[in-house]
Amino acid sequence: MDSGAIRRRLALGVAVLTAAGALALAAPGSAEAASGCAGRQVRTLSLGGGSVHVYKRDSYVCAVTVATKPGARRTMSVSIQARGNRAVVDRGRYKLLAGPVTVHAGHRCVRVKGTIGSRSVSSGWILC
Repeated sequence: MDSGAIRRRLALGVAVLTAAGALALAAPGSAEAASGCAGRQVRTLSLGGGSVHVYKRDSYVCAVTVATKPGARRTMSVSIQARGNRAVVDRGRYKLLAGPVTVHAGHRCVRVKGTIGSRSVSSGWILC
């Protein structure tokens, strides 16, 4: 192998490592990445065994129920409702999280609910 080929391979290796490092730094925080919701977190509702995280971006509100400890599948749900509309619900048997669910709220209040097993939490009307 001539020195030109070695230099090209070395340059390619450095470029790949640089790109991988840049992607790692640009990745969103673990909470946002795990939730699947875009925007900034505006509320956290605690319930036994986990919490419900509420995010807002522009006119959209997103929510996800996250278990504190992943484990066996259990009944989990998350719902979000813009005032005057029907609730959007994700309900099932999950190990870590239910959701995300997103609604277009505009300037309306929203109500967020979440459950893990038999425990539940409701926000009432928020973000008015």
